[in-house]
Amino acid sequence: MLEFKTSKGTFTVQLFDKQAPISAENFRKYAEDGYFDGTVFHRVIPGFMVQGGGMTADLKPKAGQRPAIKNEATNGLKNKRGTLSMARTSDINSATSQFFINVVDNDFLDHKGAANFGYAVFGRVDSGMEVVDAIVGVKTGSKGGHQDVPVEPITIESVTVVPDKEA
Repeated sequence: MLEFKTSKGTFTVQLFDKQAPISAENFRKYAEDGYFDGTVFHRVIPGFMVQGGGMTADLKPKAGQRPAIKNEATNGLKNKRGTLSMARTSDINSATSQFFINVVDNDFLDHKGAANFGYAVFGRVDSGMEVVDAIVGVKTGSKGGHQDVPVEPITIESVTVVPDKEA
């Protein structure tokens, strides 16, 4: 499990190691390295998702990204409310550190074949979804050529690996 401390509060995330081993391990390594610390949720769209994990408050890409990983959207997991998915460009296998949290069911992001490959779900918010809902409720605008940017930066202060309750 991972604990996200943000400027809006704390939430925890359970990773789907069995269904999305590449994405889960990639994400865990970024967390263990402290990579997410100080990044922001730079794209916030009500009725859709919140995205973060790769930009600083001045909307510059954070240095130190690892190589892109294989897209695991074929794992059968769905982009339902509260799930985390890997963000990517139009290149199917371009995901690095950026992720998004679905704030509603986004079935159109699910894998539907080669023509609509989809976005790989690799985890879900385990507790604190009200924090994610608070994030998606903030005022947004345009900044530095980006749209849907929170007017007041929402910082990821830290992401830490915590032992599972059952462990």
